[in-house]
Amino acid sequence: MSEEAAPYGGGANPAPAVRKVRTHHLADMKARGEKITMLTSYDMYTARIFDEAGIDILLVGDSAANNVYGNETSLPVTVDELIPLTRAVARSTKRAMVLGDLPFGSYQASPEQAYLTAVRFMKEGLAHAIKLEGGAEMAPTIRKLVEGGIPVCAHIGFTPQSEHALGGYRVQGRGDAAEKVKADARAVADAGAFAVVMEMVPGDIAEQISKELEIVTIGIGAGAGCDGQVLVWTDAMGIRGPDDGKLPRFVKKYADVRGQLLEGAKAYAAEVKSGAFPGPEHTF
Repeated sequence: MSEEAAPYGGGANPAPAVRKVRTHHLADMKARGEKITMLTSYDMYTARIFDEAGIDILLVGDSAANNVYGNETSLPVTVDELIPLTRAVARSTKRAMVLGDLPFGSYQASPEQAYLTAVRFMKEGLAHAIKLEGGAEMAPTIRKLVEGGIPVCAHIGFTPQSEHALGGYRVQGRGDAAEKVKADARAVADAGAFAVVMEMVPGDIAEQISKELEIVTIGIGAGAGCDGQVLVWTDAMGIRGPDDGKLPRFVKKYADVRGQLLEGAKAYAAEVKSGAFPGPEHTF
């Protein structure tokens, strides 16, 4: 990726040129067989850390509903709740693409509703692209957004916003249902999506789709045959506790952030109570 500078200037104090991940870079990575990385992020500090680590895409997911706002599912989160999180992530990254996730009820009514919501994510949230759930039925909406200059990542297979209609958290695309998943993938690609997330899709089906499509495929519980992978960062980095439910089968735990925070908080509390903190070196 070559360095880029804004062609029309960047204000009184323009930022130095950076190597932003763009949709064409992702396409080039797929063509080279280079795997693509995506993690969720909802705040400044994780965004900076993941960006420094070289994560290609940061998804400000509607999973903030249950990872930031304390809901049981992703359904209750609103546009007004997600936009400030998106803006914080976008302001804190130099390289990664920032993907804003359109929440339930903010885009399904019509392509026009979806466009207006996506514009808010781009203008107020500073997102570089948006993600929405749905397959063939969302093709007109994807086409509308793409024609309006908004890059779209689709999401098929298990779609959490439709969990009630799908009968809960269930693998999608087994047996005869495989053809529907394939048709959904083709439809969103034909509509102009630059990428598609496939969630809880059998690995062999996801691999077939990845080979067939020219656009990028990102898997979550869809096997190693996808062009890239995404995980919710709180799952992958071990922030969840014993009362937060069992991790999905497709999650691998890469760190124990909760354990580190817990020990640090305990140590702080103990020193304050014992009088060891603050010491003379911490006092003016």
